[in-house]
Amino acid sequence: MTPKAKKGMGFKAAAKSVAAKGGYSPDQAAAIVANASRNASPKAKKANPNLKKVTPAKKAQARTNKYSGGK
Repeated sequence: MTPKAKKGMGFKAAAKSVAAKGGYSPDQAAAIVANASRNASPKAKKANPNLKKVTPAKKAQARTNKYSGGK
């Protein structure tokens, strides 16, 4: 019988750990963990399929300045 692999850290726990170690806000820490999950290697995703669950980042909309004439 092969030993069962330990379950990895969840998303919220990872974000909390990053926030505590790096001095980031919880929102910033979650963004850091999400970005790392998106950029994980195919080998890492094969080992941990939960990394595939992180959705792609939303594209930021171009902001318009009300004084710039709509440009």
